[in-house]
Amino acid sequence: MTPAASPRLLEHPTREEIRLEPVLHAFSDAVRLRIVRELAAADTELSCSYFVLPVTKSTTTHHFRVLREAGVIQQEYRGTAKLNGLRRADLDALFPGLLDTVLAAAEAQSARQDADGAPDPTGA
Repeated sequence: MTPAASPRLLEHPTREEIRLEPVLHAFSDAVRLRIVRELAAADTELSCSYFVLPVTKSTTTHHFRVLREAGVIQQEYRGTAKLNGLRRADLDALFPGLLDTVLAAAEAQSARQDADGAPDPTGA
């Protein structure tokens, strides 16, 4: 991992350090998958405060940390905001088609839940 030189710099795995198991683990939680879907849809960096999630602030922080440490997102402080960006290029280079497949599957699941009237596990 790239070491943090100061409290304002966050550790991220380099492209070569990203492994499939932590990435799949990061995708396995409904809240984290929701974050990934929103980042993919926005196609830009979003601040942590942009996300309205049905969990506490400390749990939200945990989910962002799991995504960052797995190499799914890049986080960077800009002023007082922590911006989050999807590491699409890295994920696509390492695991071709994985991100698009996961996003498509999540979209299909969401559509099924909407059609069935089932509640969204992420509270969306």
